[in-house]
Amino acid sequence: MKKLFGYDWRISLQFAATVLIQVFMAYMVRNMSWTELFVMTYVVSGTLNHSLSVGLHELSHNLAFGPHRPLANRLLGYFANLPMGVPAFVTFKKYHRDHHKYLAVDGWDPDLPTRIEAKLFSSTLGKILYVGLLPITYSLRPILVMPKKIDLHEVQNLVVQLIFDFFIYYFLGYKALLYLVIGTLLGLGFHPISGHFIAEHYVFVKGYETYSYYGPLNLITFNVGYHNEHHDFPNIPCWKLPQVRKIAPEYYDNLPCHNSWIKVLYDFVTCTEMGPYSRIHRDYKVTSEYAILNKNDSSTLDKQSLAKDLNNNNSKET
Repeated sequence: MKKLFGYDWRISLQFAATVLIQVFMAYMVRNMSWTELFVMTYVVSGTLNHSLSVGLHELSHNLAFGPHRPLANRLLGYFANLPMGVPAFVTFKKYHRDHHKYLAVDGWDPDLPTRIEAKLFSSTLGKILYVGLLPITYSLRPILVMPKKIDLHEVQNLVVQLIFDFFIYYFLGYKALLYLVIGTLLGLGFHPISGHFIAEHYVFVKGYETYSYYGPLNLITFNVGYHNEHHDFPNIPCWKLPQVRKIAPEYYDNLPCHNSWIKVLYDFVTCTEMGPYSRIHRDYKVTSEYAILNKNDSSTLDKQSLAKDLNNNNSKET
């Protein structure tokens, strides 16, 4: 299995192709009618920008050029972020480490919905709104629940993004810019690919926390569906994750998995027993280095010391 560890520079080619297609499409839609623009924004921009967003997930693990070339990974992240219209890469990377380190810990796992979200979006209509608002709640939740200092790389990400957006607006017009920005909001909201947000960790089978998806949409989403495999081996590049399952089928073939992200969204919205809080929640006794499962200890997390530790870890990574 260790032979699969490393990086895969070839994903940079997929990024380059997607970015170029998006810039070309922004040029093509500049004179379209509003109806045509909406269709192209949802179908094309939504799909491609969502693809880029999960590609940024790959870069958050430094899997394009390896951990010893952080600058190359970061520059590729800035580049891949461009068609999304809003800076996301650096901030996502900063918080995503906590998702792996403190999986399912309230207040520390940025992927875990809050109690407020659970109360607001528990009805059928509420869950429809919840999925539609995922790009907003997913972005704001970690900043509000576990705020961290803005660093230089986030500023760089913002400046690069604003320059790109300005050039798109100046040379191609506001419809081109809307195509990109609204495409991100629609693509990460109520969109077929967004099923992976729900599929990954929402409890569909009691006792199982993480679920994989092995369908064709993995081809345009950097194999994000191989989620059990990714959490077990986050240092394995996306296109090698299918080999993990082949090498160790006894660990993966018998696990419940999803066959359709669209069905995941349908089941989530229509099932009365499911909601934003349909997740496994852990009580942890946290030290400065790691979290230990402590089922018998009801003490709260030492947020001050842990926050200090997380900020120290974040400042060390370049």
